[in-house]
Formats: sequence, C-alpha cells, structure tokens
Amino acid sequence: MKLQDYLKKHRLVADGAMGTYYSRLHEEDKAVAEFGNIKEPKTIEMIHRQYIESGARLIRTNTFAANTVVLGLKVQEQIEIISKACEIAKTAAGNRFAGISPIGDQREEDLVFIAGDIGPIPVVMELGEDKVLEEYKRICDLFIEEKLSAIIFETFVDLAYLKELAVYIKQKSDLFVICDFCVNKNGYTEMGISGSKIWQTVSEIEEIDAIGLNCGIGSGHMHQVLSRMNFPNNKYIVAMPNAGYPEQLQNRMTFMDNAEYFVDNMAQIAELGIDIVGGCCGTTPHYIEKLAKCISLDPSVRGNSADIVVSEPAGVQKEIIKNDFYEKLRSGKKVVAVELDPPFDASYEKLMEHAQTLKDKKVDIITMADSPMGRSRVDSILMSTKLKHDIGVSVMPHICCRDKNMIAMRSAILGAYINDIRNFLLVTGDPVPSVSRMNTTGVFDYNSINLMSFVKEMNEEHFSREPIYYGGALNYARGVLEKVADRMKRKMDVGCTYFLTQPIYIKEDIERIYQLKKTTDSKILCGIMPPVSYRNANFLKNELAGIHVTEEIVARYHMDMTKEEAEQTGADIANEIIGEIKSFADGYYFMLPFNRVSFMDRITIE
Repeated sequence: MKLQDYLKKHRLVADGAMGTYYSRLHEEDKAVAEFGNIKEPKTIEMIHRQYIESGARLIRTNTFAANTVVLGLKVQEQIEIISKACEIAKTAAGNRFAGISPIGDQREEDLVFIAGDIGPIPVVMELGEDKVLEEYKRICDLFIEEKLSAIIFETFVDLAYLKELAVYIKQKSDLFVICDFCVNKNGYTEMGISGSKIWQTVSEIEEIDAIGLNCGIGSGHMHQVLSRMNFPNNKYIVAMPNAGYPEQLQNRMTFMDNAEYFVDNMAQIAELGIDIVGGCCGTTPHYIEKLAKCISLDPSVRGNSADIVVSEPAGVQKEIIKNDFYEKLRSGKKVVAVELDPPFDASYEKLMEHAQTLKDKKVDIITMADSPMGRSRVDSILMSTKLKHDIGVSVMPHICCRDKNMIAMRSAILGAYINDIRNFLLVTGDPVPSVSRMNTTGVFDYNSINLMSFVKEMNEEHFSREPIYYGGALNYARGVLEKVADRMKRKMDVGCTYFLTQPIYIKEDIERIYQLKKTTDSKILCGIMPPVSYRNANFLKNELAGIHVTEEIVARYHMDMTKEEAEQTGADIANEIIGEIKSFADGYYFMLPFNRVSFMDRITIE
C-alpha cells in the first residue's frame, strides 16, 4: 500500500527519537546510533520494534547522520551503514511492512511504513556544493533500491538541494517525499528564513508530498509556531517536536520525562490539521504510546486555527513611511555617507562632536562600524542610537555575523528598530585576530546573504509599514568579476538596496566597479579613504588586504609634513578619485582614519 493512499483515510503516527534514545540506553551522550547498525543491529531493531509496538505506523531508518561529513565515512562505509539500516527496519516491521506485496491479512491501520531518513550534509571546503548534491543523490538511490515507502529530509534550515532532490526521486520512483524543517521559538530557521516563507515556497514544488517541522523546539513552542502558519492545501503536514529542551545532569545532557505535557500539546497540534505526528529529540516509545492512544486517527480535521487571522478593515490601506536616505539615493542624487569608529572605552564625547560636525556639513548618513578588525568597541547599534537621539543625525550601524548568533541578532535588530534605526550595513565581518582565538571564538552562524534574508523576512513580518533598508559590502577586487557580480545579485535578491565598496585608489579598481554597476544595475557608494600621514599611507598599503594603495600615493607624503599639509594631500587624492568616479557613482562612502572629520572641509562633492 502506498503512503499517499493511507493518508487519505488515516492520520499517521510516526516514531520518536532514535539518536537520543540510543544514547540514553547506553548512558552516553556521544554514542552514535548510526554506527549501531553495524555494531549493535539487535539494539537498533529492538528500538524500531518498541516504537511499532507503541503504535507508530511510520518508522525512520537509523540513517539521519549517515553522511561522509558528519560521521567521517568513506563511501563504501556509508553504503554499508545505510543498507544495513534498511534491512534492520524491514526486519523490525516484518510482514506488516507496507512495501511487501501481497500484504496478506494485515489491516490497513496495522501496516508499517518505512521512511529513509536523511539529515543535512554540511558544505565543507573539501566537498563543495556539487559533491554534496552527488552524495544526497547516492543516499536517495539506496533508499529507492530498497523500495521503502518514503524518503524524509529532516531538520533542514533552507531549501538548498531539496527541489532538485525531490524531482530526482520522483523521476526514478513513486516514493513519498517528506521535507521537515527546523525552526526556533520565533519560527525562523538558523539561516534566518521563516517557516511560513519556506512552506509557501515548498507548496509550489509539486514533487514534495509533505512538509512539516521537526526538532529545534518543544511541543509547546511548536504549537505556537504552527498556529501562526498558513498550511498549503496541496501538501500533507507533519509535526515532530522535541520532548522539550535538554538539561545537563552529572555531565550528561538529558530530557525531562514530560510525556503527559507533550501529548497534551500534540493533541492540540493535531487539531490544527496535521496529518503525520511523531517525536524528535528526547522522545521515546513511552511518548509515542501515549500519543497513539490520545489523538484521533481520523484525518478529516484540516485547516488552521480560526483565531490567527486578523484582517484589515475594508478600504483601509497602510501608508508606507518613506526613508529619507533611500529616497535620495533612489532619486539619482548623490548621497554622502561617512564612517565613524565607536570608541574602545566609555569616552564618547569626541565622537559626539564629530557627529555634530558631520550633521552641520549636511552629510546624509553616518555609518557606525561594528568592532572592525575583530577588536571590541562600543556596540554599533547602541552608539548609533545615541547619535540619532542626542544629535538627530541619520545613522547606519554596521551589523556583522561574527559575534552574535541568530537569537542575539534578532534581539539586536528589534531593539534597534524600536529606537528608530531604519538603515543598516549587513556584513559577514572580519575574523577574530589570531592572537585572540585562544579566548575568543567567532560565531559566523551565517554570512551576510543569510543575514539579509533574515532581515527581509523581518521586514515582511514585522516592519512592512516602515521597512528597514540595508546595504552590503562590495569587495570589488576579490576574485573573478563574474563571481563578484553573481554575489551582488544574490544579495539584491534578498533585499540589498545598495553597496558600499572598499576604498578605491587605482584605475583598474575604478574600471572593475564600473563594470559591476553595469552588470548588476545596482546602487553603489564608492569608498574613499584619504591617508592622513606618510605612516598611515604605508600602513594602508601594507596592512589592509584588498586595498591597492600604490607607491605613487605613498610618495606624495613625507615624514616631515605638518598635519595640515598631510591632510591637504589626502584631500587632493580624494578629490582626484571623486573626479574619476563621479560619472557613475551613486554616492560616496568616506572612511576617515582616526575619525578626521576635518577632511570634509577640503573635499569637494558636486
């Protein structure tokens, strides 16, 4: 019997966790269940049987992490582990396995379906995206050859590979395809994509039969998240939350036994219109037994909870509040942004004076660096907030991915928003200096493109009336021009409205930026960093990667120059560069060493 046909008549109860339950039986957090397929097949079979006896009618093969990256497997080892996992699952199901033909005397509601379980394969340098896709297909081929009931992709955080894989599976078989995603308590994946956005996209992929959520959150939070989501009518819906959240007990990570609470929440989740219910980390056969006895197996209840839609009164339209900086940029007028570095300590008075000076000079926006070079400074958002409220100047704090995970990032953006910050520069960020790595670790949960996608989602969900506008960094000299342009387009696709470049000094870089603008039709603020002294010019030439300060520029300075002479030389260089780029630049992004705002008196901007 096909899983598709079963779901037309029955709600399906799936099994619970394999990995955490296996570790619990061994009383060891680091016990890897997938190796148990070879070393302890009877234990794995026992776990499958326990879930079946508890009422599970869908079991997942013990293969979630059976990939070459996570387990460090060779291809032949991987094939052996996956093949053995399929054999064990079939043995546990016995003649109740729905893949056996003829079925015999088994009732439909007693049949057991087997899904080949695939977890995310990390993209690492030595593997690359093409090799990762090849490995996914190899795993799918093994499950297709085993004639399982379904293939389930679990705990995914984005849609990379999934459409192509679903098409691949359907071209070779009629296996049921399930895609489960992992979100946090706010309903976002760690890549910054909302569950709602993913479901909307998946609903348009014909080859995917079922979509859902698993792992990441407990049953209470999953109910909250699912209650806010619109379920596509053309897909079956899956819910497999964790038992809860782990606690550390005597050096071991454990889940509390909260089966009653879990089942109460799952009953409410099922009423939302869920077709497949089960458990993830921390759940055991005990949970599934209570779940199978508690919920109705009648799938007739479909649709979302009735109290989640709030409609606008008829005829009322929300007025979009305009962003002055973006409107000027869009109008074709050249904009001027000046970067200031926040202080290393609590002495901020000088910075406030500089910001006031720039406001008096009609600078359009002040950008605030986010601990550049991986050295701690006053938080860019908090410093920007003070400038905006105390001086009334437009601000654009930089936000980098180095120091904050998604929880902290979301909190920071929400905090900035309620403090009237509407412009950001979103960057991946400089790495932590090597001398600091013994004590400091860069987070880098995602890169600038992921972060932009995250903010785009927040705009759509929370800030639609007055959205955040954000730009990206343009490292114009990094790599092949076509690849740089492609990365720019990827950023534009996720809402990036302008780019700020690295400092420009040479004609070759000017030509590259011109070509990038033509190729992408983007708004570009060209970076200008006038050296302030002979020593500073030498530093820029020799210490900053990707910035091309020439010997000719250094030669225009000498050790005996006065401050005024050196500043005038820097201003002359800046004015010459402006003359070279003004025909195509949409604006100028001034990076003034040591916050030398006095430069702006000597620089001519038409």
